[in-house]
Order: sequence, then structure tokens, then C-alpha cells
Amino acid sequence: MVTEKLEELGYNYEPAGLKVLDFHQAVRSGNLIFTSGQVSLLGETGIKGKVGEDVDLETAYKAAEICAYKCLQAVGAIADVNDIVKVVKVLGMVNVGAGFDNTSGVINGATHFLNKIFENGSHARSAVGMVIPGNWAVEIEMVVEMKS
Repeated sequence: MVTEKLEELGYNYEPAGLKVLDFHQAVRSGNLIFTSGQVSLLGETGIKGKVGEDVDLETAYKAAEICAYKCLQAVGAIADVNDIVKVVKVLGMVNVGAGFDNTSGVINGATHFLNKIFENGSHARSAVGMVIPGNWAVEIEMVVEMKS
């Protein structure tokens, strides 16, 4: 079960609330759930700054893991995470400092985390650098396939 694996990895799973401001954390279309972007904030702990300047690669890698976990919480706002068949796609966005181009190394934090939970292979992925609102270090969106 997904929730058991999350607990083994040190995460006490709780689903997110559905509505944030004027949008939803997640939307379902058929067997797919699309999450909104989730930033590197968990509880009172937030990872902010430009990666390569304010934030090192190791910290950014952990930030990507946190974002992936938060995507699973977003899925939980509308469905049971234990019914996820597979992670289909991850869009990883990194708040990059001047000259930083190892966005894949950052988003590996999300990929490696998800691959520990889901045994049915990896997902499609993009890892891009940009300016992220609020100066968050990392933001991730996810698409998951659910049981019928």
C-alpha cells in the first residue's frame, strides 16, 4: 500500500484539502488525476531560494522529494492514494540561479522517491529551470493513473 510505504519513508500521510484560493489541488479526468503545482513547503519547513546560489543540490533534491509527497497528498484530496496504478508524468520546475543547469539532478529527488513507492516502473518526466513565484526552490506537478 502507498500509505504504508510512505510511512516507511518517514512521511505520516494525510490527504490535502481540495480547494486553494480559486483553484483545486487536483482534478480527475477519467482514470487520470492531474495535480496542481506543489512547492517545497511541508508543515513549518519550507525550502526557498535559487538553486545553485541560495540552495545547494542536496537540499534541492530533498525539496523535490517533498514536492512529490505533496503531489500524493493532492491526489488524496479527491481519491484514495492506495488506488494509484502508476505515476504517468512528473513536471519538475527548479528555481535556478545564474549558471545552474543541473535541473535533472534536482528532480531526481522526486523520481527516486516515487520509484521507492511504485514498483511498476518509472514515469515520463520534464525538469526545467525557471523563476518560481514566492521564491520556492522547487515546484512539481504530477499526473497519475488510478484504478477504474
